[in-house]
Formats: sequence, structure tokens, C-alpha cells
Amino acid sequence: MTDRAVTGYDAATGLRKVVLASNNAGKLREFAALLAGLGIELIPQGELGVPEAEEPYPTFVENALTKARHASKLTGLPALADDSGLCVKALRGAPGVYSARYAQLAGREKSDAANNARLIEELVGHDDRSAHYFCVLALVRHADDPEPLIAEGRWHGAIVDTPRGAHGFGYDPHFFVPALNATAAELDPATKNATSHRAIAMKKLLARLPEAL
Repeated sequence: MTDRAVTGYDAATGLRKVVLASNNAGKLREFAALLAGLGIELIPQGELGVPEAEEPYPTFVENALTKARHASKLTGLPALADDSGLCVKALRGAPGVYSARYAQLAGREKSDAANNARLIEELVGHDDRSAHYFCVLALVRHADDPEPLIAEGRWHGAIVDTPRGAHGFGYDPHFFVPALNATAAELDPATKNATSHRAIAMKKLLARLPEAL
């Protein structure tokens, strides 16, 4: 395999193709905005027929690597994976890696609304509402890449009972950012993409990207 095949370089377009190991439309929008202008074509794994990978591990980094290697193996392209979630201090870091299926683990439907409802219920009686969003990004150049690029980011805030805002997704309506005096869902996309946990992790990853692709 040539170097250009490994990096997913497309001579016709001059773009480097990278598969996003996610089918989450919200994440795709955020990553596409963060990578805009860098000569990278980000392709959701669903468009390439890649099923979602299992996420059996208790840590973000293990799950991110698993997803990236899975997508790369099935496409032959470099793959970028994100594993992220909300960590609430009073709940000992929950929902953590189970953020996307927090309600489902309690026998409820899998949805943002159900996840948020369970979160607020679990916090009844707790005065400490401090929390942070945590993100791990993993980029592999090929499925067996022994040197994956790993970057992480934390976005600190607090949980509010009453949802506010219409932007974002996940727990954003309940995640209040004191520094911006707004919930994540009240922020316009440009502001969120400049300050969020994914933005922090992506900036770290981008600093090393030239050496990788």
C-alpha cells in the first residue's frame, strides 16, 4: 500500500479523505466546521456502509480507539473517532461513557430527552451541580496504526434543572457555562465550536495533524 493510499489522499480532488466513526449528525456538523478549510473531506461511516462499533470499555480513550480502528478496517481509510460525554461530580462521573444511553440503561427509550430527564432525577437532593463535558479524539491512519493520535478536552460547567436554548444536542440545554453566562444550547454554533470540549480536543489534534497525514 502506498503512502497516499494510507493517508486517503485523492489525487482528483486534492483532498484527504477521513472517515468519521460516527453517525451522529450533531457531531458531524461540529467536526465539519472545525476541519473546514484544511483540505480534509470528512465522510460519515454510515455513507460507507460501516455499522456502529461496540463500545464495551469503561474509559473514553479505549472506546474512541475501538471505533476508529473499526471504521478504518472496514473502509481502508484513515478514521477519526470521538468518544465523549458528560461527567457530573455528584454522580461520581456519571453518566460518563454511558451518556448517549443513560436512560436506556434504566429501561427507558434511547433519546436526548430521556437522558436529560434521568439526569435531573438523579441529581435531586444534590447541591453540587458541577460537571464537565469530556472528549477524547482518536485518529488512526490505518486500522493497525501503532501510533494513533490522541487528544482530549474538558469543558467545565454546571447542571441546571430547567432546560434553556434550542441549539446543540445531548445534554446541552442543561449544561450551563458560567464563563459565557449561557447553557451550551443557548450558544450559536460558532461560539460553541470555539469553546467546547470537542474544540479544545480538536485544537490539540490539529497541532499534530501535519505530521500524521
